[in-house]
Amino acid sequence: METGKVFEGKTTNEAIEKGLKELGIKRENAEIKILDNEDKRSFFSILAPRVVKVEITPKEEKRHERVKKDKEEIEKIDFKKATENVEKFLKEWIEVAKNSSISYTIKPDEEYLKVDINGEDLNYLIGHRGDVLNNLQIILSSIASKGLEYKVKVILNICGYKEKREKALEELAKKLEKTVIRTRKEITLEPMTAYERKIIHSKLQDSKKVTTTSIGEEPYRRVVISLK
Repeated sequence: METGKVFEGKTTNEAIEKGLKELGIKRENAEIKILDNEDKRSFFSILAPRVVKVEITPKEEKRHERVKKDKEEIEKIDFKKATENVEKFLKEWIEVAKNSSISYTIKPDEEYLKVDINGEDLNYLIGHRGDVLNNLQIILSSIASKGLEYKVKVILNICGYKEKREKALEELAKKLEKTVIRTRKEITLEPMTAYERKIIHSKLQDSKKVTTTSIGEEPYRRVVISLK
């Protein structure tokens, strides 16, 4: 059974913030229990500094154990079969597309199968803010998993779009951070994929003044940026 760690402070918030900082986790990822103050504040102790104790247990511990187990299963993935499935599809698609400029690479990357497609006039495969690309990624994941007992996740990139999108999202995150600090009002972003939300969270995870959370259900899950 997991045990928490006890932290002290002059106030409850001070103890919690101290604990979260030391553990390197966010408030929503922690189970917090305020402990009874053992100091009963007798007449002779009222001048002594007040100490508040809290017990903090990271919720992520169980998830890490599950991820570790998942990674053990991932190591058994037949990337060779998944690669053959995707390559067969892409070869047939290129023949139909009749675009001699199209090229692709397929490469296993830990738990993913990375597919990079390059060529001329392929914006129609990206769509508005990557909506077509994201749908194609789902299709390729299904194709990669054909004949296998598990799902192989494909990460698709077309003409370097994801690098450009990542840079744009990082710039947006910093811009919105300043807006939240200036207006002192939280901002809810438009629905994003898990990949895009992770970019926002990662960019602002070390911010001293704002915090990020995700709300809603897929595929309409959004990032909220608010003051700490």
